[in-house]
Amino acid sequence: MATQTCYYEVLSVSRTASGDEIKKAYRKLALKYHPDRNQGDDAAVEKFKQASEAFDVLSDDTKRSRYDQYGHAGVSGAAGRGGGGFGDVNDIFSAFGDIFEGFGFGGGGGGGGRSRGGAGARRGATLETTIVLELPEAASGCKRELEISRRETCDTCSGSGAKAGSKPVACKTCGGHGQVIQSQGFFRVQTACPACKGEGKTIKDPCESCSGSGRTMKKSTLEINIPGGVDSGMQMPIRGEGEAGIKGGPRGDLHVNFKVKEHPLFQRDGQDLLCRVPISYYQAALGAEIEIPTLTGRESLKIKPGTQPGEVTRLRHKGMPDPNGRHSVGDLLVEIQIEVPRKVDGRQEKLLRELAELEEANVMPHRKSFFDHVKNFFAGDDESE
Repeated sequence: MATQTCYYEVLSVSRTASGDEIKKAYRKLALKYHPDRNQGDDAAVEKFKQASEAFDVLSDDTKRSRYDQYGHAGVSGAAGRGGGGFGDVNDIFSAFGDIFEGFGFGGGGGGGGRSRGGAGARRGATLETTIVLELPEAASGCKRELEISRRETCDTCSGSGAKAGSKPVACKTCGGHGQVIQSQGFFRVQTACPACKGEGKTIKDPCESCSGSGRTMKKSTLEINIPGGVDSGMQMPIRGEGEAGIKGGPRGDLHVNFKVKEHPLFQRDGQDLLCRVPISYYQAALGAEIEIPTLTGRESLKIKPGTQPGEVTRLRHKGMPDPNGRHSVGDLLVEIQIEVPRKVDGRQEKLLRELAELEEANVMPHRKSFFDHVKNFFAGDDESE
């Protein structure tokens, strides 16, 4: 990682800053230290890279959560599109080039192009989709096929936007530079050419297949590997699976959101699972051995004599795995619930009445104390009559 300075300090924002505040702070710093403004200034380029690395982490909810919890160690190898931070300013422009649009800056660090694709090239849009999972699928991880509609490079014109046999021509307004200079009093401001929108070229005969856009809408099927342990609200970015770039620009990303269905037996709390198991009152009193469900099958659980309602037994490592790849696994918490029968037959009623009479003769100390309190509570009423 390029720096160990706190990312919030790099962007001069608070830890509770919103996404818009983070983007605004980054935009301000990125424009200040942009290589086109600071040609030959290595210190400015390094600050530009630091700000971009901080923005890459804090603008992504998953990365930001890991960073807030574990600091730099939590995002080691995750910051930057190539892992371990941005090694080249071109990586930054391919990822965040749209932030600089309209300010007359290129995306090649002094080269004048907006991205690696050359003049007029822009990164494709980021797409989002949602996958719904059953709890066992979320626990074990699985593969899913996704069918998505996205803009792909036009096969007819290979993305140029020009009709077959023709090609884009240099823009007459800007002379093919993609930028025009406007004078405002003592100042000269360089802006994107309004005629060619900064591309430097115009299309005289547009491609009929894509109407000159260079891209057409297509359906694509992707197979993705879902790690075990994902939960509702989590998001997995898949780099380079968004829409195709414009004029040779890099592809956008695909963000996969997860929703895990509620399970009839298990309730989830982070990596732990809670299962409420009903037993009879005589099993609770005498003890028993029962079968309980787990995500991997049935298991035997011993009930101690005298088990009380609400008692919890913790089964280690029977919960959910960590989706971030660490080897920790949560626990399964088994909460005992005692069922009281709504109806009893004649023999059961007789035995229960005998038990009740026996309890009256041998009252447990804490129960005797309770009834003593009740007797004393009503004693005052009896004396006042």
